[in-house]
Amino acid sequence: MTTTRAEQHAIVETLKDYFPRMRGRDLDEFEMMRKRDRDDEDLDEMTRRRLTELYVKYVPERLR
Repeated sequence: MTTTRAEQHAIVETLKDYFPRMRGRDLDEFEMMRKRDRDDEDLDEMTRRRLTELYVKYVPERLR
């Protein structure tokens, strides 16, 4: 699954509401992704895949 820059930004914005629930590696990775998004960087394929995994893990299915 490829995500566009706008989709990437929307996922990061949505996950901001759920980041207090994150712990350890998930939190560290999300902080890195959030900084890269804020700097308008495109994420590489592996990082985009991980961002999608965090989205599925933390955002309730009824809100996706």
